[in-house]
Amino acid sequence: MRRLPSLAALLALLWLPAAAALDVGDPAPALKGSTLDGKPFDLAALKGKVVVVNQWATWCGPCREEMPLLDAFAKRYAAKGVVLVGLDEDDAKDEPEVRKVMAAFSYPAVLAESAATDAFHAPRVLPVTYVIDATGVVRAKLWAGSTPVTEESLERAVTPLLPAH
Repeated sequence: MRRLPSLAALLALLWLPAAAALDVGDPAPALKGSTLDGKPFDLAALKGKVVVVNQWATWCGPCREEMPLLDAFAKRYAAKGVVLVGLDEDDAKDEPEVRKVMAAFSYPAVLAESAATDAFHAPRVLPVTYVIDATGVVRAKLWAGSTPVTEESLERAVTPLLPAH
């Protein structure tokens, strides 16, 4: 008799490969579009800066919980050349709700559905945050299944990538 996999094994099969699709050491994929305020955004044009890409959605409670922390971090590190962008995974029809949520934050957001993306699009795990170094390589991946976003985890991931002053 053939044994069926456990629920935990099935969830791991669905969760872990998606979470591992883009990983530390990989070149950052393309991400090009317009921010909610209509400004062009092109990740490739930000080479030379440390970029933090946070994938989130309005319906994702953990996403919304970490956004104030991300906003404070972005404000604190902007003068050091760190750029934070939210990559929203909601459907285009939900843009009014995305705008409403983002009105409380200072960092820009791009709607994934309307952006040209490669490996960033359609994650199975949200939130997930990537730290990309000045050469365009993913240097950290923060997500609840491994290392969640905290002030400490962001600082550990970002500060070694900043130029020494």
